[in-house]
Amino acid sequence: MANGASVVETTGQLLKDKVVVISGVGPALGTTLARRCAQAGADLVLAARTAERLEALAGEITALGRRALAVGTDITDEQQVNNLVRQTMDSYGRVDVLINNAFRVPSMKPLAETSYEHMREAIELTVFGALRLIQGFTPALAAAKGSVVNVNSMVIRHSQPKYGAYKMAKSALLAMSQSLASELGEQGIRVNSVLPGYIWGGTLESYFNHQAKKYGTTVEEIYRATAAASDLKRLPTEDEVASAILFLASDLSSGITGQSLDVNCGEFKA
Repeated sequence: MANGASVVETTGQLLKDKVVVISGVGPALGTTLARRCAQAGADLVLAARTAERLEALAGEITALGRRALAVGTDITDEQQVNNLVRQTMDSYGRVDVLINNAFRVPSMKPLAETSYEHMREAIELTVFGALRLIQGFTPALAAAKGSVVNVNSMVIRHSQPKYGAYKMAKSALLAMSQSLASELGEQGIRVNSVLPGYIWGGTLESYFNHQAKKYGTTVEEIYRATAAASDLKRLPTEDEVASAILFLASDLSSGITGQSLDVNCGEFKA
């Protein structure tokens, strides 16, 4: 279905010998990001609540010839974030890139039916979690003249029903990213955002398969309907979204800060 050109071989050594911290390393984009950063020459710090998953991925990174530190971390917990920063600096002594990729599943309910608890949790993870990490790594990022990339969402480009709480959290993340770009710029730290739409990969395919069985249709039909509004008539792949993040993490974007890069195959325009 997705027919984007292969992009893995084009990244070369964009992040050669840089230390990259990735939060929210799940089975989809986070894992793809970690592999791509390693292929681009980086050493990794992998952070997520589920430590067991991180160890397996760290083994993959090591097999690629790069170093990897796996630290189970709940980014809504200040002490755990402090532990992540401490372990990172003890192991590497520096940080060049921070990628905030933590994700909270949308409620898929109108705001009137979404609990305040859910909305608080979404903002705590998406906004305050990212801020804790940025604050914790600011001294190291300043020393490296480093880069922060916050993974946002195309939800901020629309107001479709059932995404209100998710849009609130992601809109706050974007506002925070823009403010931090101004606040941290004098220290040489760049802060940018990537806004993906639906990301085609194993996780989304499994969801489409579930929906196909539920509604008596096919994965192909759901894919076509979902991609119909995009200019390219397809969905971006995990690798394509990762490429945008790697660009903003790398020195190729050294003159770019406070900006947002949409990766949605042309579904929405900024």
